[in-house]
Amino acid sequence: MTIYIDVVLIENLVMNYIILFATAVVLKLKIKQIRLISGSLVGAIYTVISYISGLRIYANFFLKLILSVIIIYIAFNPKNLKKLLKFTLIFYLTSFVFGGAAFALIYVVKPQDLLKNNGLILSLNSLKIIAISATIAFIIIIIGFKVVKNKISAKDMYCDVEIKINNTPIETKAMIDTGNFLKEPITNTPVIVVEHTLLYECIPKEILNHLESILGGDFSEIPGNIKEEYMPKLKVIPFSSLGKQNGMLLGIKAEMVIVKHEEEEKENTNVIIGIYNKSLTKRGEYRALLGIEFM
Repeated sequence: MTIYIDVVLIENLVMNYIILFATAVVLKLKIKQIRLISGSLVGAIYTVISYISGLRIYANFFLKLILSVIIIYIAFNPKNLKKLLKFTLIFYLTSFVFGGAAFALIYVVKPQDLLKNNGLILSLNSLKIIAISATIAFIIIIIGFKVVKNKISAKDMYCDVEIKINNTPIETKAMIDTGNFLKEPITNTPVIVVEHTLLYECIPKEILNHLESILGGDFSEIPGNIKEEYMPKLKVIPFSSLGKQNGMLLGIKAEMVIVKHEEEEKENTNVIIGIYNKSLTKRGEYRALLGIEFM
């Protein structure tokens, strides 16, 4: 059986691209085609060199591991070591699923034109095997990671938040609520819900202790100077959660919000703090709620 080098290059380029694309989908990374193609090409060239030379050194595990890291850097440009390890792990898991699907297909179909050279298994029908096994692998990967996602740990559900109002920073633990799409209706500004007791250092207690009265239009308990300063800053935010349908929250725009999660920090200056006049939890595991868009 004659195997052409250009065929080996194209087949491995396609296979590497599919695996990298699936890895990006699982990690929910922004896909840059030029990076994926470049990383795939590096892996394909390595395969061609390995095939031509026949040297066993190219089948060495550590050399392949170094190659994997290079491919990940080219394709995804991870910003730190933790991301590099995470991306590499998902890349290998995806490769194993893809390879398992391909080997299972080879076992079932039993093609007669198989050729093994330096750890590489080649066939005249390789592209067909790649296409079918890629479809099977994608289904397995998507279903598998959905199951894993549904079993997300409590640690992943929380993050640290720093809120600055009136030049006063407040830090607290927040829960990431994937169903929270709360926005201020006029400006469409995203809202972070925060317990009112957390804000005593940056908002006058006369406001925080009379939230219901203010929402009802009663300002009799608010001193004139505070009323004059804060009434223009306050927002009214409708909501249907927190155990109440068609409710209203009083909100105020934050000067800065910093969300800290998995050793990353994200700053946002366009956030409204929704002031909740009760406790979000009985045991105080967290004192704020934010939507997934803040991550």
